[in-house]
Amino acid sequence: MSSNGKPTIVVVHGAFAESGGWDRIVARLQDEGHRVIAAANPLRSVAYDATYIRALLDSIEGPVVLVGHSYGGMVISKAAAGAENVKKLVYVAGFAPEAGDSGATLAAKFPGSTLGQTLRPVKLPDGGEDVYVDQELYHAQFAADVPGEVTRVMAANQRPITSAALEEAAEGSQAWQSIPSWFLIPEADNNIPAAAHRFMAERAKAVTTVSIPNASHAVFVSHPTEVGDLILEAAAAA
Repeated sequence: MSSNGKPTIVVVHGAFAESGGWDRIVARLQDEGHRVIAAANPLRSVAYDATYIRALLDSIEGPVVLVGHSYGGMVISKAAAGAENVKKLVYVAGFAPEAGDSGATLAAKFPGSTLGQTLRPVKLPDGGEDVYVDQELYHAQFAADVPGEVTRVMAANQRPITSAALEEAAEGSQAWQSIPSWFLIPEADNNIPAAAHRFMAERAKAVTTVSIPNASHAVFVSHPTEVGDLILEAAAAA
């Protein structure tokens, strides 16, 4: 908890991004008096990543607002289940699964995702597989409304995710089923169709849903003001 009594805000990145992508939003939240932690999401498996983030949440004194982008939504949905200090959830182009849903099945629930054809595999020593977005395709696929000179760096800095994590189904109770949630929907998302975002927001009975026309999956980079506004709205209610 911040010394002024405001909730701590934890932001969790998804696949093909990294914690530095939140920089402009983190700076604004800090300026508003919040303690902020941009967590390093391992991107190994939903179960492992959720346990990792839960350990971080358990170390924080006072109320927490937990924010997830993309696959980070899968992680926060499990990590915050039963966490008494997490008061609000914010999904920024994020998955909000129920038991049995995976990132892959939710992204395919409605037509429009072109992510699969842009992924490039890297075989791992344990027999698993990491996937990256092809750097030449990253701008159009992931961040079409972000300047090219920025997306070139983002593409180089992207964190890979295991193929297994994208296919892994959520298990058990999910935090959005008991914790109020806020959703931000980028209407030009090529990774997760906007219709899927709306489905998840409606299923979660979101307190507030904000839709941004022509925004890409990297909406936290291209529209930091709107994303920051939504997080601050949730924090004010915490």
